[in-house]
Amino acid sequence: MSVEVLRAKALDGVAHGFLGRRGGMSEGVCGGLNVGLGSRDDRIAVHENRRRAVAAVAPGASLVTVHQVHSGEALTVTAPWPDDGRPHADGMATDRPGLALGILTADCAPVLFADRQAGVIGAAHAGWKGAIGGIVEATVARMEALGADRARIAAAVGPCIARRSYEVDHAFFRRFAEADESNERFFSSGVRDDRHQFDLEAYVLSRLAAAGLARVEALGEDTYTQEQRFFSYRRATHRGEADYGRQVSIIALA
Repeated sequence: MSVEVLRAKALDGVAHGFLGRRGGMSEGVCGGLNVGLGSRDDRIAVHENRRRAVAAVAPGASLVTVHQVHSGEALTVTAPWPDDGRPHADGMATDRPGLALGILTADCAPVLFADRQAGVIGAAHAGWKGAIGGIVEATVARMEALGADRARIAAAVGPCIARRSYEVDHAFFRRFAEADESNERFFSSGVRDDRHQFDLEAYVLSRLAAAGLARVEALGEDTYTQEQRFFSYRRATHRGEADYGRQVSIIALA
């Protein structure tokens, strides 16, 4: 099976892709294109999957990923770093051709950014903690420091867990409502009285819009319900599985 690459119209003209689990060599619960260095998967398989992912999106580029920690921290990338020396962060920006910025997810929202005119790109890992903690804004700020203009930046939100699949407790809801009462619109009632359904994708889109980005797109793909296409941490947890795979979203300058 070949690697599946999803692309966004908003990022036309820029090498990019949101990948799932199809086309990889991993087996078992991580079966498919698992690129997670933090998984218990066979290292040979993981590195081959990472190679295949880059080849499908930006052949010849060097993949750069960070040790993601659900933060609001973004970095400027000027050169690749070793896999075992990845800095802790959740966003990246670069103006260097030949670097492929990669974000790993398994329900969280991957966000890819580009200012074509300035030749600046960015990538962010927007789980709920990073999103409310300002990772979108931090990534845009890093891009602007390289010469981008937020009025020109286009962004796309890739596959992530959808509202119908994302049940949260009342403390989670209260955290968002207390941060901004308008956040209540991203929640709907859950099946149980003390539960809510959270729309992570819509929340990330709202943060992008509030940051001043005029061209924003969401792919609308639910990672939880599409087992053959995407890895999902929550699905693996609900099943009591010992591990889970990570998919990658990549953007690069030619």
